Amino acid sequence: MFNRITEMGSEAFMTDNNNHVINTIGPVAEQLHKNAVVVDGHIDTLLEIVNGNVTGLTNKNDNIHVDLPRMKQGGVNVQLFAAFIEPVYKPERSLKRTLQLISCFHKEIEANQETISLALSYQDIHDIVRTGKIAAVLSIEGGEAIAGDLEVLHCLYRLGVRAIGLTWNERNEIADGIGENSAGGGLTSFGCEVVKEMNDLGMVIDVSHITEQGFWDVIEHSEKPIIASHSNASAQCEHLRNLNDEQITALAHHGGVMGMNFALPFIDAENPTVSRLLDHIDHIVSLVGPDHVGLGSDYDGIPSAPEGLEDISKMPVITQALLDREYSQEDIRKILGGNFLRVFSKIL
Repeated sequence: MFNRITEMGSEAFMTDNNNHVINTIGPVAEQLHKNAVVVDGHIDTLLEIVNGNVTGLTNKNDNIHVDLPRMKQGGVNVQLFAAFIEPVYKPERSLKRTLQLISCFHKEIEANQETISLALSYQDIHDIVRTGKIAAVLSIEGGEAIAGDLEVLHCLYRLGVRAIGLTWNERNEIADGIGENSAGGGLTSFGCEVVKEMNDLGMVIDVSHITEQGFWDVIEHSEKPIIASHSNASAQCEHLRNLNDEQITALAHHGGVMGMNFALPFIDAENPTVSRLLDHIDHIVSLVGPDHVGLGSDYDGIPSAPEGLEDISKMPVITQALLDREYSQEDIRKILGGNFLRVFSKIL
């Protein structure tokens, strides 16, 4: 792995539901966070830009969770940008909408070249982070974008896509999404071809949003590690989008990683706090060790996050919380980004 010191403010803090400060970011956590490579496995900010809610990433904008000034403040070094296809565009206009989102992504990279760069390989990530810039990895949330054609998958790869969430909540040509879980469907024959082709191309397979049967089918057919970019542990919060212990164990045995989602309903139905989010991390670590959990905030894809994690600038709160739970600095670096980097090194 590699280290890169980035600028970061020290104003982030954890609060309880009464807005009382319960844990400031201490000097040990601040330095550890600066020296770590922090990876966020999933945000939906491109959609906010394409829909005209904000003009871009360049300037701070409190109407969204993520912009470049706050990414730098939060010490984020590697960011996966999801091109999320809204249901209204499915199925006929899925590819067109995907191309609009990809175009937006490239325009933002070009407009902010001194701050952020496109990463197409693990070596790119390494080199970009070493220069002090943010490495941007382009992903797609929803296999509808492939339009049932492997040649389209190749075209998307050439446009810079390096990760794909095989489904969102609905059924598509690849598999059933979590909204169809009761139907018991998994990967289709075409979906099996997609998994193989993504392995061959060097693309990251993301199983967040897929049915449980689809998950097991991907485990069976993928020769490379997989990720669940923004999913939590169902043992801590029983939600369809969270993974059960069997799934977490299989993902770990396959060498993969899952990114903790900051969405309140995925953390706790009644008390979705930073502490409860850490309970998910504790559970996964107790089950499979510290090598298979990371961060997948889902910022700008969720209405709100727990108090203390209101936007991406607050990422150091996670570091302080892990220190408070007596995680070693080595394990904290893994959770902040090292585990995702390990998977990327084997695929990209």
